[in-house]
Parts: sequence; structure tokens; C-alpha cells
Amino acid sequence: MNADTQLAVPKGPFKAADAGESAGHPHGVRATARIRATYNGRVTTLPQMHSDGPFHLRRMRTGGRGATVGIIGAMSAPLGGDRLALDITAEDRAELEVTTAAATLALRGPTTAPATYDVRLTAGEGASLRWLPRPLISAAGSNLHQTCTVDLAATARLLLREEQLLGRADEKSGHLVSRIRVHRAGRPLLDQHTAYGDPEPGWDGPALLDGHRAVGQLLLVEPEMDAEHDPVLLRNGTHDGCAVLAPLAGGPALLATAVAPTSSALRELLDEALAHALGA
Repeated sequence: MNADTQLAVPKGPFKAADAGESAGHPHGVRATARIRATYNGRVTTLPQMHSDGPFHLRRMRTGGRGATVGIIGAMSAPLGGDRLALDITAEDRAELEVTTAAATLALRGPTTAPATYDVRLTAGEGASLRWLPRPLISAAGSNLHQTCTVDLAATARLLLREEQLLGRADEKSGHLVSRIRVHRAGRPLLDQHTAYGDPEPGWDGPALLDGHRAVGQLLLVEPEMDAEHDPVLLRNGTHDGCAVLAPLAGGPALLATAVAPTSSALRELLDEALAHALGA
């Protein structure tokens, strides 16, 4: 199963965090969905799958010892004022992949307060965790603060991909603040902070995006990987965007950062960066 698996949208109603909350609630929706994967000696099981608010969780059919969970959006979110979180844990030796059914669309809400979307990823010893959501779209007028916090054991493996599209077709970008923080074996591995859209100064200038509207990161942490890689620059000087793949100082990890004119071009760049990282 891969990140492009198509998921069916549930026909039943979603259950909000509080009974009185809805997509148009003036104070926003508060919701936290949780996934916990364990290894029973033969396969990965899912003793906890807690759907909440806009997050409907569904286990996908897979072969082998791993488990795959699809997240289906059950309502429009995040809107201004929403407080959304995903808490995903792969315990020792578990193999877990989590993806989303469709792009996440950040929209202007009934309040001017920013929405928050926090993803917390934890992987134990010998575990494998793959976080492969579809793109986040920052629509005009939206205001979103997104964080991804990762805690890895020393022997854990991670593949993390994040893609952001700054505005829909012929539309200005919303305000998007994003941060990725990764700790491995209790020590910092990565702390990356980005901000796009007004009122951020120079966010779309030649020193940053140079007119591109799709940005993304791909992080590969592999304990057995040879991290003595030289940085690789992909497609420099073309109109299809470019990416740089570089090792991180804190461990056997490679980070690709890419910009592109479209979401599809961005995905191609990140796939190319992953192929380089895996030695293909």
C-alpha cells in the first residue's frame, strides 16, 4: 500500500470533540485522533485507533507484517480557530504507514484566530514509521500554524514527506507557518521553521520561492544507511523547480527540500530525491 491509495469517504456522520462544536462554531473545533501500533511477534496490530472531529481513521488491507492507516476528512478543516492534532505511535518493532485520502485544505474560518494542526510521531526501538500525507493547501484568507514533532528511538526508521501548496489555482496564498522538530535517541536531529504568505516579508521573492507555489520536505532516517553523502542538487536551472538532498549532522539521516511550480512537479522532485537517498 502506498500514499496514493484511494480511500472511500464515510457515509455516516462524524463525532466532534464536543457535542456543541461544528465546522462553523465561532470558537473552532478541538479534536485529537490517536493511532497506536504494536508488534505481536508475527504482524503489526492496531490496539488503538481513535477517530475524532474531522479525522476518520480506517485500516487498509496490506500484505506482510506492517499496517497501513488512512485518514479520511469528515468535515471542512482546518478553519480559523480550530485546534487539531494527530498522535501516532509505532511501538517497538512495529511497522506503520499513515496516509490521507485527499489533500488537507486550510480555509478562512468564522474567526481571525489562527488554526493549529499538530502532528506528533513516535517510533520505538526497531520500529518503522512512514508519514506520507497528501498535500496541505493554504487557501487565500486562511491562517494556519502547523507543527510536526517526531521522537525516534536509536534504532527506529522514519520516512516523512510533507507537501504544501500555497494557494489554489489563480489564488493568493494564505498565511502558513510550519515547523518540523525531530529528536533521535533523545538528541536533536532537525528543527526547521518556515513561514509563507502575508504578512511574512519576502516569502515569495527570488531568494526563497522565486515564483514557485509548491514546497516540500522529505526526511529519511535509516540506522543502517551510510550517511556520508555529499549534498545533491536536483534539476537546478530548470522551470520544473529544484531540490537539494543533504545529510543531517545528528545521525544517519537525509533531508530533501524542494520547490516547484505545481504539486505534481513537487512530488516528482521528492520521489527523485528519495531514489537518490536509497541509492537507486
